[in-house]
Amino acid sequence: MNLKDKFSNVDQYFSPKIIDEVNDQYIKVAKIKGQEVPWHNHENEDELFYIVDGELLMEIENEPAVTMKKGDLFVVKKGVNHRVSSAEECLIMLIESKTTEHTGKVKSRITKSIEEQSY
Repeated sequence: MNLKDKFSNVDQYFSPKIIDEVNDQYIKVAKIKGQEVPWHNHENEDELFYIVDGELLMEIENEPAVTMKKGDLFVVKKGVNHRVSSAEECLIMLIESKTTEHTGKVKSRITKSIEEQSY
């Protein structure tokens, strides 16, 4: 599969799509633009972010924000409050446990069920 080609079927920002799975992990792609992701955490799961294209602002509670660029990878450890945003369109790949809820226990207008994340 070509990772960049998988973004052609992603038509909404903040709406991850599952493109494959490895053991108990989903591999997802998402487009980010704006500041819609609420502060949240995942109580029991780590979350991997990989920047395919663009720039992503990664905010971790009580730490300086980090601007991630194409090719950067970041793992948010379980239980850590975080949020992401991007001034311009950013393409990301996520690797998450199948039990990971999109925005943790925080529900917002962008929160997607696992069914809504089907490719």
